Amino acid sequence: MGIKGKLIASMEVKSERLVRLLAQNITKMLMIIDGREKFIKHTIEATDPQKKSVTWKVIEGDLLELYNSFTIVTSIEDQWITWTFVYEKKTEDTPEPLAFMGVVLDMTKDVEGHLLKK
Repeated sequence: MGIKGKLIASMEVKSERLVRLLAQNITKMLMIIDGREKFIKHTIEATDPQKKSVTWKVIEGDLLELYNSFTIVTSIEDQWITWTFVYEKKTEDTPEPLAFMGVVLDMTKDVEGHLLKK
């Protein structure tokens, strides 16, 4: 059994459309983390329109080389988006997913900027 962890980050957003976009059935992501391409395949486990939240479970990809399990939860409340990563490290030496969180927050800013221009 690995070491369980939780990482949470919140940021202010202005677009309510952001959570609708996140709730779409996007199943694969390719991103650059620490200068390397990383592939993630995930499935939506739950959506809660009332709480404006979406929960994804990572089912394939580079994250699962480091973590036994990885779940991503996002929610929007009072113009704040909160990203929560719940994971189980394979070893004690496995780093916290800080670089991945940074990429997700940058992506959130970029997507919101695009939505606000429309």
